[in-house]
Amino acid sequence: MTSKKALQEATPKDPLDAVPDDPQTRRTRARSGRRSLVEASEAQDAALLARELRTSQTEQELAVLVVAEFTGELRKRKQLTSAARLARTSAAVIAGEDELPLPAASALDFEASRAEFEELARSAGATIAATLVQRRQRADPFSLVGEGKLEEIVGAVASTNASLVLFDHDLTPSQLRNIEARLTCHVIDRSQLILDIFARHARTREGQLQVELAQLEYQLPRLAGRGRAMSQLGGGIGTRGPGETQLETDRRKINLRLDHIKTQLDSVRRIRHQQRQRREAVPVPVVALVGYTNAGKSTLFNALTEAGVLESSRMFATLDPKLRQLQLPSRRKILLSDTVGFIRNLPHTLVTSFRATLEEVERAEILLHVQDASSPTRDEQKSQVEKVLTELAVSAKPVIQVLNKIDLVPPDERAHLSIDRDAVPVSSLEHTGLDQLLLAIDAALIVDPLVETSFRLPQSEGAILASLEGGAIIDEKRFEGNLVFLRARGPASLLDRYRRFRDKQERPAEHLQAQ
Repeated sequence: MTSKKALQEATPKDPLDAVPDDPQTRRTRARSGRRSLVEASEAQDAALLARELRTSQTEQELAVLVVAEFTGELRKRKQLTSAARLARTSAAVIAGEDELPLPAASALDFEASRAEFEELARSAGATIAATLVQRRQRADPFSLVGEGKLEEIVGAVASTNASLVLFDHDLTPSQLRNIEARLTCHVIDRSQLILDIFARHARTREGQLQVELAQLEYQLPRLAGRGRAMSQLGGGIGTRGPGETQLETDRRKINLRLDHIKTQLDSVRRIRHQQRQRREAVPVPVVALVGYTNAGKSTLFNALTEAGVLESSRMFATLDPKLRQLQLPSRRKILLSDTVGFIRNLPHTLVTSFRATLEEVERAEILLHVQDASSPTRDEQKSQVEKVLTELAVSAKPVIQVLNKIDLVPPDERAHLSIDRDAVPVSSLEHTGLDQLLLAIDAALIVDPLVETSFRLPQSEGAILASLEGGAIIDEKRFEGNLVFLRARGPASLLDRYRRFRDKQERPAEHLQAQ
């Protein structure tokens, strides 16, 4: 039987073990540990460089998509007791609903969810090399998808030479770390993918600041636990140091940058507030377009205002808010605002980071909820938008439902859409239904109400006559010597401006409703 001493003699010794354990030895070991960390960091840089090299050789990155559906929660929702079903039905009846809507996760068709995620990937500039689908009872805490599916992902990446793996779920820091340890390419979850699309479309300084704020808030909790790559000193005897000092340094840098960005965004909010105060000096109400991404908001915005903003089928093509003046049939003027689109499972960091952009929604008098009438998941998209509006605390504002893309709906289905009297069907591409939409906005607008007033003013007041004829509807006009008699219907802000010429013989101005 081999003795312990013989085994020790036969075992190859590290050259450093022959040196006595003195302070110089410990410093040598520490330098060796730091060299290994530098090598690990250089290996990571080389992997990123290889990815950039592959990306530069092709216009788009090859990506493997992973779409998972967890049926455990859906099954729990479906397995309701009779008492629970009765309670939910009673709640729906009390609320005035025909039936209680299904939970969002079960209402959204899985195939539609996968198609939406594929469109997100294309909007980010990725070329889809493969799409892997998995249905499992619950998420795996280690890798989200389990060991078997993870092996399949590794094989798909190797066979397609993909440089990206995109997950249609948010990954915890530990899951992201565990998956990256098995793959030779970059791993991105749903939130990071949406942030990348936002970064692509940010054009103004404000938009770029908001995107950077959301990205840093996303990265901050994912710094912890990166292991040796985030440590300046190694572990083990003789190499103990103050801990993950590089991690602490990166956290401090990110926190300082976050404070700086928030300060700059506060300056943006102050500037917007000053601009809004100047606008509010002349009461011009704001009407905001909201809706699911790719519902045709920008196309409708162009159809109403002829602004010529970018129209694209890509998701989140519009990021920075745009304002244009629009005149209603009653001659009242409004500011129409085009805002960023919403999406299922919109990251909360985006909602908080884009407060400055979404302030136009919060300040709006009326919301135009634009929906894609041709989408098979229109009801689900509507509920997702309403969820975000509730989070913004604007769900109590007047909302006009706009069914866009009516030209893509088959004729037999249009009759069902027309049953909904609260919705206005339009086609932004064919410019149909826009007059009805303007009338609906006119009727719902409360600010700056319509009034009817009679005026008697000298003919020499040509500027006032031109202002009244341009901003109000003239029902009657006649000349009485050197005077002009006018009966006008228009916004109170305009007619009250010339109240000194109001006809004394007529009754006071009457408030009207837009017809």
